[in-house]
Amino acid sequence: MPFVEREPEIEIDGPPRFHPGDKVIARLNVKNDGTFPGRDIGERLVHKGDVGYVRDIGTFLQQFYIYAVEWVDRGVLVGMRARELGALDALERTERSAP
Repeated sequence: MPFVEREPEIEIDGPPRFHPGDKVIARLNVKNDGTFPGRDIGERLVHKGDVGYVRDIGTFLQQFYIYAVEWVDRGVLVGMRARELGALDALERTERSAP
């Protein structure tokens, strides 16, 4: 039986998970893969738990949303996938409304 590879989900068929101005949190560490100018390959750009703001939304390979996130404390603007981010505004609203 031949190996059949499962086609990945085409994320851009649906709406983006985040929008410009949304406050987000990094769900993991992100290192420079060589595409961030002026920083060494392997240098950590974003730390898990960092807080940033979505500035713009683009796409990659006509398949995925890429969110340009400004990490204010780090002074960098990094392209991130939705799975690398968490919605912080929603968490803060939930925590404020909890008794």
